[in-house]
Amino acid sequence: MSSMRKKIQKKFKTRGYSLKIDALNSILAFADQFPGDDEGEAIDLLLDHLQTENLNSSVVDAESVQGVINLLLGANDAAEEPTSNASSLAFIDAFLVPKYRYDSVKKQFIEHTSSLPVHGEASSKTEVYRERFMLLLQRVSRAEIFSMPAFDADKSQFDNSEISPIQSLVVQIGRKWVMGVISQLEDGHFYLEDLSASVEIDFQYKITTGFFTENTIILAEGEMQNGIFQVITCGFPPLEDRDKTLNTHSGYDFFGNGMLTKDDRIRLADLERQAVNETFVILSDIWLDDEEKVLGKLEKVLDGFESVEVVPSLFVFMGNFSSHPCNSSFGSYPRLRKQFGKLGRMIGNHPRLKESSRFLFIPGPDDAGPSTVLPRCGLPNSLTEELRDVIPNAIFSSNPCRVKFYNQEIVFFRKNLLYQMRRSCLIPPSAEETDDPFQHLVYTITHQSHLCPLPLMVQPIIWNYDHSLGLYPTPHTIVLGDTSEQKVCKFGGTTCFNPGSFSTDSTFVAYRPSTQEVELSGL
Repeated sequence: MSSMRKKIQKKFKTRGYSLKIDALNSILAFADQFPGDDEGEAIDLLLDHLQTENLNSSVVDAESVQGVINLLLGANDAAEEPTSNASSLAFIDAFLVPKYRYDSVKKQFIEHTSSLPVHGEASSKTEVYRERFMLLLQRVSRAEIFSMPAFDADKSQFDNSEISPIQSLVVQIGRKWVMGVISQLEDGHFYLEDLSASVEIDFQYKITTGFFTENTIILAEGEMQNGIFQVITCGFPPLEDRDKTLNTHSGYDFFGNGMLTKDDRIRLADLERQAVNETFVILSDIWLDDEEKVLGKLEKVLDGFESVEVVPSLFVFMGNFSSHPCNSSFGSYPRLRKQFGKLGRMIGNHPRLKESSRFLFIPGPDDAGPSTVLPRCGLPNSLTEELRDVIPNAIFSSNPCRVKFYNQEIVFFRKNLLYQMRRSCLIPPSAEETDDPFQHLVYTITHQSHLCPLPLMVQPIIWNYDHSLGLYPTPHTIVLGDTSEQKVCKFGGTTCFNPGSFSTDSTFVAYRPSTQEVELSGL
């Protein structure tokens, strides 16, 4: 019973709801009427119908639940179409993303089922690097260039593309491919580490696109000379097509929105194609304390979308929400709370948006919170209480945050990542394929399968929740809120864009998820 309670609470939290005790008891009684796997489908069905009720609050009471239960139990065809009225949107908090580790012996992922403490043990830090490395190693093992036949008489051991353990470089001669994490074990001396050993490397070599920083995982070709691995060329592990990843690892809920049957995926894909009028409006850097400039511009944006024929289904407001960092010296919390209330009233003055749109708030790197470590929890209730009273369907999620639109997986991340990645580069990025820094950034995070492959000294990460910053399988869309200029880049089947800084540049993005069309906008 306890596990079922947690399962129900997690499902409701994923969709932006919290449950009162009496409501939870009603749902448990309802679920008990369905045996086995039907129990989970019954709860999903209840949630789907509940989201069509346009509740006045994100806190669900027993009366609302019982009304939907009565409707479901009275409908003869409810069981035949369990997800016919499914909501198009689901929101996944970073702290609810399932954690998997790769078992190299069984060659499969194993889900971590016990609780994850925020303050991990020393071994948890080691696991961060180990799990990142194992994730990419199993992906590389399927790449055609590194997948050697069991018997190949035409190729010798000196001209194949097999990845060698670093430990074997001591006894093997000639050119070899190795894979490892770049680390600086001694000042001014860089090493490549894998699970077997480490070797010093010479940084005078040809590189591919991307930002090469400490902690990034690379593939390097070279040979040993005087105890140093002289690298001829190196690059990031090759990217794998999303469909190939899903076919290889079917049955895993990497994204955190639950598993779907094949029929459900087909039906949702059809609904996604039909949702051509759905629009997301994404703004980053909304300084509420700059009332004259920023709130005035924001009201113009809301006025414009209030008057369109079909209002946007989702507004995403990404921090920072103050022009000054909300640190220990910040003394304007009461004022900031009132400014959130003012924003809520501004949205409330647009009745069509208030009734038909959802509002997602994602904290920025300098917003109020327990620390600057990633992932960051949502904005504190003490700041947003007045806004919640006016806009009860507002969602205050973590940074990063995941959103599921029918079948489409979207990741939102607010971080001045481009500046920090460029500053942390060990060598200048290659300009052979592109000289656009944003394309280098997208290439890096997609190939590393991680939103923030910076050294932990530059950007601390909660060790036990490093998986919540993962990009595996590669999502359909990545939104990188950054103070740099607006950019959009499509690479390897993924659409990635930066909406720009609304407070400084008056820029934002209108995104149409059905077609993955990105409209760079501004005032």
